[in-house]
Amino acid sequence: MNSSSKVASTIVKTAAPIMLGAAVYAFGLLYFIVPNKLMEGGVTGITILLNYAFNIPIFLTTLLLNLPLFLLGWKVLGGRQIAYTGVGIGALSFFLWLFERMINAGWIVTFSTEHDFILASLYAGVTLGLGLGIVFRFGGTTGGVDIVARILGRKFGWSMGQIILAVDVIIIGASLLYIPREKILYTLVAVFISSRMIDFIQEGAYAAKAFTIISDDAPQIADLITAEMDRGVTLIPAIGAYSKQAKYMVYCVVSRQEIRRLSQLVKSVDPKAFVIISDVHDVHGEGFRET
Repeated sequence: MNSSSKVASTIVKTAAPIMLGAAVYAFGLLYFIVPNKLMEGGVTGITILLNYAFNIPIFLTTLLLNLPLFLLGWKVLGGRQIAYTGVGIGALSFFLWLFERMINAGWIVTFSTEHDFILASLYAGVTLGLGLGIVFRFGGTTGGVDIVARILGRKFGWSMGQIILAVDVIIIGASLLYIPREKILYTLVAVFISSRMIDFIQEGAYAAKAFTIISDDAPQIADLITAEMDRGVTLIPAIGAYSKQAKYMVYCVVSRQEIRRLSQLVKSVDPKAFVIISDVHDVHGEGFRET
């Protein structure tokens, strides 16, 4: 495969998941959020507000509001950083248009409720978070405040998270003019679930535990782990700050099911060993899932 074919293949493998994520996100907006008069943050929140206030199609305002932001981002941040954002914006606008037509034609019956808003909020959060998580994982965004946050972060060093949070608070606060306060509270539930789902997708569904073991018997512990558990182990040279003595630290990553067994092996060699157990995410390589 020549270089141009490899580039094309990489673009397709990246653009396709971004489009899939945008489709899931668009579906969540039109299936759970809008029918129940809930809200969302960012530019999407503005498009929903305009829909509630003036019945303007969401796909149209999504495209019109994001287009100038995309062009500004292209100029300031450069084409490479913003290219997949264009894919996300285009895909989101298209799928909003498509699903809206399908709903109006009666092909999709939205989830609309008068009482069980907590269920609508939970499913909205899961769906929106899943869609955005896929988009973010493959280097794209759906435009809007993300572009503004990147630009301001580069210019002034402000935190992207703080900028996005501030804008979300303003937009959701403004929605009090059109929707009841309790709907705002349900929206916050959906936003929280969505953020956790995004983290889950970004960090990887597979989670493991990392052991950092400090012991005078580190080499023996490493050999025992290798022999008994068939796990890769790294010995890291270290010096005790108080004793000034040179020793080794053992570093090893295991699955959650192996935590107890590894702890027992360490204690069998050195009951006084200092052990740190940390969460790790998205583990690749021998003994775990392949990249």
